[in-house]
Amino acid sequence: MAIGNGVTNIVVAGLGGQGVIKASDIIADAAFRAGFDVKKAEIHGMSQRGGSVSTDVRFGQKVLSPMVPAGEADFLLVLAADQVENNRHVLRPGGVLIGPGLIDEDRLPNKRSFNVAMVGALSHFVKLGEDIWIAAVKASLPEKLHEMNMKSFAMGREAAAGR
Repeated sequence: MAIGNGVTNIVVAGLGGQGVIKASDIIADAAFRAGFDVKKAEIHGMSQRGGSVSTDVRFGQKVLSPMVPAGEADFLLVLAADQVENNRHVLRPGGVLIGPGLIDEDRLPNKRSFNVAMVGALSHFVKLGEDIWIAAVKASLPEKLHEMNMKSFAMGREAAAGR
């Protein structure tokens, strides 16, 4: 499901503590499970103090660099409203912005699963197979959190489908 030059470029952005890195781990694992070459890079900044965090995930048949060049992200997944404009420059023309307003956090089984709901939204656009996405989510979390996160993932997919 490579886009552009055979590589799919995804940037995940948000604030420290929102699960940006966990979301990118799930995305990278799903792409790997689908048989792609995957590279990932993280920028933590002041993440431990609630500052900006962004991660790049690139996958395709052959990926040479982990960094998404500015203006070449196919998908920008943003978990914090104040990070949308800070990161919009990474999105290519025609790229897909998935912002935090897509998911109503109050409807989630637990607000801490917001990042997984956003990955669910992304999975609507990045067609790796729902079973692959679900396996990647479950592999990244303890079993006691699976049910809650599966509900959040499904809510994200549903929200993106209705977009």
